[in-house]
Amino acid sequence: MVVVDTEAIVCALRAHGEHGAIVRLFTPDEGLIAGYVRGARGRRMRPILMAGNVVAAEFRSRSEAQLPQVSVELAHSRAAVLAEPLPSEAISWTATLLAIALPERQPYPRLYQLFSGLLDAIEAAPSAKGWAPSLVRFELMLLSELGFGLDLDSCAATGSEEALVAVSPRSGRAVSAAAAEPYRGKLLRLPPFLRDGGTPNWKDVLDGMALSGHFLVRDLLPPSAQPLIEVRDRLVERLKRAAD
Repeated sequence: MVVVDTEAIVCALRAHGEHGAIVRLFTPDEGLIAGYVRGARGRRMRPILMAGNVVAAEFRSRSEAQLPQVSVELAHSRAAVLAEPLPSEAISWTATLLAIALPERQPYPRLYQLFSGLLDAIEAAPSAKGWAPSLVRFELMLLSELGFGLDLDSCAATGSEEALVAVSPRSGRAVSAAAAEPYRGKLLRLPPFLRDGGTPNWKDVLDGMALSGHFLVRDLLPPSAQPLIEVRDRLVERLKRAAD
């Protein structure tokens, strides 16, 4: 018998059988784990198995290859913030993205910590401007952890580490102001906060979302993920309205 006891963040749920569901949970040490939760769609379990909630999970299976049975207890509910459209959409997008993109049972401790911090920020910040920069960083770290990281340290054309203002949409490498000039309109803007850690304005945040979104769609999300891409598009539109 294989038993794993762990904290986990609920990412996604798919109905299975009459009352149960296969739930994907993101854990600090084991990565993404799918398991069967009996009665998952019942009145008691539905509020627990909401995306973004933190649970204490126990996985039991006869072998590593078998889909485990999972029992969960609520550790931290985000029900209050899930009632608000913009935070709810951000949580739904990021949790579902992890459920689709991550290979199962591969540990991503840094990504877990950033995701947990992002959810905490969404819950605590009085407005989206308080958490939207963390959303950009989360998307970029996901790309990096899965082997599609951008190179924002030096200019692709000159090797310079100064005045980096853009990113090539083809190579994912930074471009300096001088080298970018002939290609104005063809490059993605590199918001300064992604390099200097400063406080971004709304233009920086939205340009950051455009940057990470380009590479998420190109490199990570399959054509079958179009409904999920539309969820992100709606999230970006909400962020634009929040910026106005």
